[in-house]
Amino acid sequence: MENLIVRSATEEDAEVLSEIYSYYVENTAISFEYTAPDEEEFRKRIKNTLLKYPYLVLEKDGEIMGYAYAGPFKTREAYKYSVELSLYLKNGVQKRGYGRILLTALEESLKEMGYQNSNACIAFTETGDEYLNNNSMEFHRHMGYTFVGVFHKCAYKFDRWYDMIWMEKLIGEHN
Repeated sequence: MENLIVRSATEEDAEVLSEIYSYYVENTAISFEYTAPDEEEFRKRIKNTLLKYPYLVLEKDGEIMGYAYAGPFKTREAYKYSVELSLYLKNGVQKRGYGRILLTALEESLKEMGYQNSNACIAFTETGDEYLNNNSMEFHRHMGYTFVGVFHKCAYKFDRWYDMIWMEKLIGEHN
């Protein structure tokens, strides 16, 4: 039986989380950063996110399998109940339920903090290629997110253009 734990990230996780993320920056069109942030930059990102939002890691037998966090959807005051989320799994551990566990825990944490809407900005391709498939879109759909819209050919990486789609899930009561 796997020993799975979801816990809040700490700055000490920066090295492992930056290694997980580096794979996506360097090998995929899932992230549109061109250069992977180093450990110190990741440490700052964790610290800044935790000031207002949850930042979670999933461990299996003490080893980090992935992480998820939320941030502002937009910075204007009226958007204060909405977030944009991100989730990354260690390469090679997809399709084991880890993403579901992380996203469920993140949504619960967000609800407890009073957030109402969860939004995901997801790289998308009509045809698929060696850098991008649409697994993220399918995962979010499976988790109850609905398609909102598409920005066509708005991101350029690996000498080609990619679309971005927005998906949303209403996680609060909207009282």
